[in-house]
Amino acid sequence: MKLEDAIKSTRFADEKHRATVNLIYTAYCLKSNLAVALKQIDLTGEQHNVLRILKGSHPKSMCVKDIASRMVEKSSNVPRIVDRLVAKKLVKRTQSKEDKRETLIALTEKGIEMTQKARELVDSHTGNSVNLSEEEATTLNALLEKLREPIQQTI
Repeated sequence: MKLEDAIKSTRFADEKHRATVNLIYTAYCLKSNLAVALKQIDLTGEQHNVLRILKGSHPKSMCVKDIASRMVEKSSNVPRIVDRLVAKKLVKRTQSKEDKRETLIALTEKGIEMTQKARELVDSHTGNSVNLSEEEATTLNALLEKLREPIQQTI
């Protein structure tokens, strides 16, 4: 569907403005579709992101600050997300031996299994919803990285 039909507007200052709105709208659509898929296994996008980050460092634990620095959405409340993952028994907290003030987070066996389930679900979802060839995806990735260059320093 064309952007103009989706948002019922044709007023853009120029093509860069249209591209910006198009990118934000597309990101919202992708995030919403992914949320529906993850809901099948009782995860939010933010919880999935934390699990993926922890899987990347597994079997080593990570502190909340380091998890937060790697989140896709930087405004996420990582301690609250970790609380929910602890309640689901997907992660565990331990106190750092080096710094007693620091809490470390690690995946549990159940968390490892959930991460695998989520991976399969997301791979299936992405394969079905992202209608791009590998070459087109490579080009899009390069363009998105170019677009972020001047703004990433301000984030």
